[in-house]
Amino acid sequence: MSTSDTSTTSEIIDHFVAPTCQDRVEILYQDDDILLINKPSGLLSLSGKNPLNWDSVHYRLVNGQSATPTEEATPAFTEAKLPHRLDLGTSGMMVVGLNPVASKSLNQQFQARTVKKRYLAMLAGWVDTDCGQISAPIAKDAALFPRVKICHETGKSAISEYQVIERLDNPPRTLVQYSPVTGRTHQLRIHSLEFGHPILGCDLYNTPESRTYMDADNTLIHTTRLMLHASEIDFIHPATGEPIHGHCPSPF
Repeated sequence: MSTSDTSTTSEIIDHFVAPTCQDRVEILYQDDDILLINKPSGLLSLSGKNPLNWDSVHYRLVNGQSATPTEEATPAFTEAKLPHRLDLGTSGMMVVGLNPVASKSLNQQFQARTVKKRYLAMLAGWVDTDCGQISAPIAKDAALFPRVKICHETGKSAISEYQVIERLDNPPRTLVQYSPVTGRTHQLRIHSLEFGHPILGCDLYNTPESRTYMDADNTLIHTTRLMLHASEIDFIHPATGEPIHGHCPSPF
């Protein structure tokens, strides 16, 4: 890569500033070794390279969250580590290691692909089949950073299984549960686009009609967030060896 290309790439990364996220990280479960948390949509998992992107799930956990008129302060978990991440726009369940031993165990489970995650997504249009599998290799798209692309020549294997939960009208849209077999960057977003049903509210892989829908009162809703939520996770507790199932209800 030439010097000029390196400079251009750095500028793209450094000039992105995440919008302020007012919603808090919700602690769903806590013991001496792990946390289960609900990440709000619009919050980075890790602080970014740009100093303005300091706010993140990790920053709030390590430093604690201040009290508000309606919510108590949360403690500082100074050794908190994130064995996995969620995209800025994705909300929902994350597991956190609270000490080096727990974090190492969780990292090993994610690397071995023994952690099972499920997501809920609202897709544009009606998905014809009640369940299925999307298999399409994913590669970085250097020309359209930070997007990725489907590429059968250079892409890495990516598999997403889905099950239809509900088909809705005005306009046609489908609530599905995704069970990703692999964990590529933007996998569920680009796989949704690949089989013709982009996720509502997606800012990177969408069509114009995927930005609006009608609610139950026939009111036109313009999506202000990515309609993707990490709803469930299954893993082995790093200290007790017991299976853990975490569930986080979807906000949509």
